[in-house]
Order: sequence, then C-alpha cells, then structure tokens
Amino acid sequence: MIGILRLAFKLLVNDRAKFAALVAGITFAVFLMVQMTSLFAGILAKSAATVTNIGAKIWVMDPLVQTVANSIPMPDYVLDAVRSIDGVKYAVPLYSGGALVKLKSGDYQAVSVIGLDDASLFGRPLLLKGNIEDIYAENSFFLVKDSEFRKFEYPDIGTEFELNGHRGVISGIATVPVSGLFGIPTLYTTYNRAIEYIPQSQFTLTYILVEPKSAAVVPYIEQQIAKLGYKGLTLQEFVTAISNFYMFQTGLGMNIMIMTIISFIVGLSISAQTFYTFILENSQKFGALKAIGAKGYELVYMILFQATVTAFIGLCVLLISIAKLRIPDYAATINYANLEIALIMVIVIAAASGYIGVRRVIKIQPFDIFRS
Repeated sequence: MIGILRLAFKLLVNDRAKFAALVAGITFAVFLMVQMTSLFAGILAKSAATVTNIGAKIWVMDPLVQTVANSIPMPDYVLDAVRSIDGVKYAVPLYSGGALVKLKSGDYQAVSVIGLDDASLFGRPLLLKGNIEDIYAENSFFLVKDSEFRKFEYPDIGTEFELNGHRGVISGIATVPVSGLFGIPTLYTTYNRAIEYIPQSQFTLTYILVEPKSAAVVPYIEQQIAKLGYKGLTLQEFVTAISNFYMFQTGLGMNIMIMTIISFIVGLSISAQTFYTFILENSQKFGALKAIGAKGYELVYMILFQATVTAFIGLCVLLISIAKLRIPDYAATINYANLEIALIMVIVIAAASGYIGVRRVIKIQPFDIFRS
C-alpha cells in the first residue's frame, strides 16, 4: 500500500502546473472561509474591547443596555446601594462615553473617553510612557497606543488638545489588550474629570464595577442588583451579551454566514472541477495501472490520498497573518474555532473531490487504453 500511495503522490506532483492549480484553488477557498470566520471573531472581540480591557468581574448597568457602546447613565444612589450588598468587596464608578477633541493642528477627532475611579484607578491600562500618578495632574489624560494612535497625530507626553473648551494634556502613553472596533482613539482619565469635561445628562454614572469577595457570591450579588431594578453581569456574560447583539440584532452575523457559505461553494466548485479535470487527463495512467493488475480499491485509495494531500496543503492561513501585519485596522482574529471550521470544510471539499474522481476511475477499463 505504501508503494501505491507513493505512486499516487508522484502522479499528483509530476505535472507542477496542474498541481499548483489544484493547491491554488483550495488555498483560495480556505483563505476566503477562514478570512470570513476570523473577521467575524475579530469584530466580536473588538466590540467588547472596553469590557475586556477594564477586566471587572461584575458590571452593573441599566437593564436596557445591550452593548458597552450605548451605555445608559444611572443615578448616583445605585453605587451606594451596590456597595451595601453582602458579598461585595468593593464597587467603583466608571465613565464610558464619546467626545470630540480639537487637535494641535486644528483638526477635530472623535475619541472614546474612559473615566476611572479617582481613588482606586480600577481598570487602568498598562503604561508605556509616563507614571500612573500623572493622571491626577491638571488636565491629564492617557492615550492608548493602538492602531488608532496615528489619528491623534502621533502625540507624545506633553501634547496638548482641546476637549469641549477644556485644555487637555497627554501625560501618559498606554497599551491595552484589545483595541476598539469603531476606529477612534481611546483616552483614559479620572472619573470626576471625565464628567466635568464632557456634557452630561441628569445622571453621570455609566457603569459600576464590582469586585465580589468570592466567586460563590456572584449569583447572589446579581440577584440583589436585579431587585434594585438594574442588571449585573459578569465579564463573560457581558461579552456574550455584546456578541449576541452584534450577531443577531445588527445583521452582521447573517451577512458573515452568507459570505462564508458562498466562499465554501466557490471553493468546492473550483477544487472539484479542477480535480475532476486532473483525473480525466490522467485516465490513461489509471487504466494502465488496472491493466497491470491494480485492484479497484487501490485506485480508490490513490484518489482519496491525492485529494487529501491537495486539500491539506491548501489549508493555509499565512495570508491572513500577513494582512494583520500590513493592515493595522484589520480586525481578523484566528482562533481554534476558525481553524476547526476550516478543517471541516476542507475535509468536505476533499471528500467531494475524491468522490467525483473515484466515480470516474472506477469506470475506466483497461481495454479503453489499448483501443485508443
């Protein structure tokens, strides 16, 4: 059997042009499928960037909040009520909102502003430049250095800007695990400075971040928050809720699924047609093998081996890695789920291509070779 498979491999790669066409077809199909699924995963990850970067174990919010981007302010008494719940180690306020800043050049730029609790600075980012104490300085802000950093005209410590008539100063350059989805820079400051600089409605409390005394009391805390008329979600529950919002209520999930199905159909048709053409062009060789005593099941193994080798060589995500290096705003995230989906689809492509080839080879008769 090893000799048969070795012969199948040599027959497959003997014509380099045809082999390259087979691999290119499947690689293109796999690239499209993985690109669609990884793009979807990346968008979902970026949509919950604020939740992931802050890292609070429990988030308290208005019951109508569906995603971190459309926060609904709460009255200040809710913070005291949450702090009084048994099992709460501590609870701090968080401001999250948008603003428009005037840069040094005179251009205006939309930004996302995160206001951290003045006392604890819970959820603070990791600083690349500056000191964490500098956030208490007058007009101080930390700017996140991510793919949107350039939109702030590549500032450094000491760079000034204007926010709603107030002077702002970059006193630190920070980094966060996940950059935002909406293509705008992110500024960190203290909670009181954020609500002072940015126009507010009647209430100013965007979220409450809760640290439970233990994981066992989390369900109880959520129940008590619900009795107050508000919603408490763990970090993972909030991320899941945001993902479900973008998946089912924005049309994003359906559009990505349709594009993935189209990519699969295109890849299947290209690879199956190319592989069938390969079988037709090599039918005389398979007929000759039959003539010298090759069994039908051995030819079937050869076809399946060729289809499998071609399919798995095409299972390549290098192009997406290159895209992530070259395109800063590229949102794709490759994870095990993406690769599992691609693997399953490649197996289906290999099986379909192999089935078409097997049907053709089984019908080949040795006398057809000698008659021609």
